[in-house]
Amino acid sequence: MDSFELSAYKRGYRVIAGVDEAGRGPLAGPVVAAAVVLPPGFRLDGLKDSKQLTEKKRQRFYDIILNGASSWALGVVEPSVIDRINILQATRRAMKEAVQQILPAADYLLIDGARAQRLNLPITQETIIRGDTLSISVACASIIAKVSRDRIMEIYHHQFPQYNFIGNKGYGTKAHLESIRCHGPCKIHRRSFRGVKETLDQGEEK
Repeated sequence: MDSFELSAYKRGYRVIAGVDEAGRGPLAGPVVAAAVVLPPGFRLDGLKDSKQLTEKKRQRFYDIILNGASSWALGVVEPSVIDRINILQATRRAMKEAVQQILPAADYLLIDGARAQRLNLPITQETIIRGDTLSISVACASIIAKVSRDRIMEIYHHQFPQYNFIGNKGYGTKAHLESIRCHGPCKIHRRSFRGVKETLDQGEEK
């Protein structure tokens, strides 16, 4: 999974950051992006797209990655901003914030997604469709972003237990939609997203 990283090294780049996000689709909570720089030769047996891993394995890999990474950082964009600028722009903002915190500064980015995901930064960038299954640094960023966001949603679960955020992580499950209809949206729901917006349009916000 390191062919993209090796190719960048051969072209003279030295601080290669994998970038990925978690939380584009949920009805509640922030979108979280991670940027991860790995040392040459980093290996992690069993690594693949974080969505295909069990929660227990993600947690274990999370600790291994943080201990082994040369540098890593998070970018977090809250629901109110997502509603204001839309989820695509919010995802780019989260990714940009993560990349800008990398020290020493990244000189090459491997970004999960299509070209629309490119960031407004003076850094050479390569976008990789399904990059979290093809690039080791993007896969590691995927895990860091996913675990970090899940932990944020667990904190929100204790503030708003009626929505079971610890179980649904903010995604639009049948039970979550029913809880929105019953209790109305809370402060971390994305008002512009379908499901939440329908409830607001019906005048049921509480």
